[in-house]
Amino acid sequence: MYFTFLNRKKFLTGCAIVLCGILAIVAISASGAYAVFYGGNFRKLPIYYVKTDEKKVAISFDCAWGVDYTDKLLETMAAENVKCTFFAVEFWSAKYPEYLKKISDAGHEIGTHSSTHPYMSKLDKAAIIKELTSSKEIIEQTTGKKVELFRPPYGDYDDLLIDTATELGLYTIQWSVDSLDWKDLSASEIKNRVLKKVHNGAIVLFHNQGLHTAEALPEIIRELKAQGYEFVPIGELIYKDNYIMGADGAQIRNI
Repeated sequence: MYFTFLNRKKFLTGCAIVLCGILAIVAISASGAYAVFYGGNFRKLPIYYVKTDEKKVAISFDCAWGVDYTDKLLETMAAENVKCTFFAVEFWSAKYPEYLKKISDAGHEIGTHSSTHPYMSKLDKAAIIKELTSSKEIIEQTTGKKVELFRPPYGDYDDLLIDTATELGLYTIQWSVDSLDWKDLSASEIKNRVLKKVHNGAIVLFHNQGLHTAEALPEIIRELKAQGYEFVPIGELIYKDNYIMGADGAQIRNI
């Protein structure tokens, strides 16, 4: 009798666990593919990288402060037949429309990096919409191409930001490999850092105005090619639908 009671208790406990799992899956589906369960609550995450067995990597550049090295970056990309993604702030786009068009005409992807480069988790919804809409429009008007990607300045985000970006048709993008080129590391330091950290489905962060980025890039590309990596823009790397998010920001195909 005692053992029967224990077996029944284990059975009911097991059923409760399964039920909780089902409810969690349903809740995640209802809250969006970019929601994960963390610390007892659902939170929204941007895409840090893509979980894949394919040796693909995406190179990205944030554009906010100048164009001193941009031609050299584009020359390297053209020589190596590599397409990448640039994230442009609106005031940069307005100041350098010729570069915005040059980047686009070279076949590279352009996403928005906001209008004024603020900490966007401190903004209300109306301010977020203004930041994203105006910055998106100037890129589209200059290039004639639709903007689908957004990278938050400083990597700063919250649920409201990601929800609002999604409502505006934007995928919010972070990175999994940070070159730290903004710290004015040497070309060798940038190269070694990236090569050490790169992985399948990685999104690599550079800045078009990095002091030694253009110098480091050719060797990084050649070395990764030698390792069998293929370079694609972020828009070709990520899943546009039917995906779930890992707790570390991995975008995972929902099979």
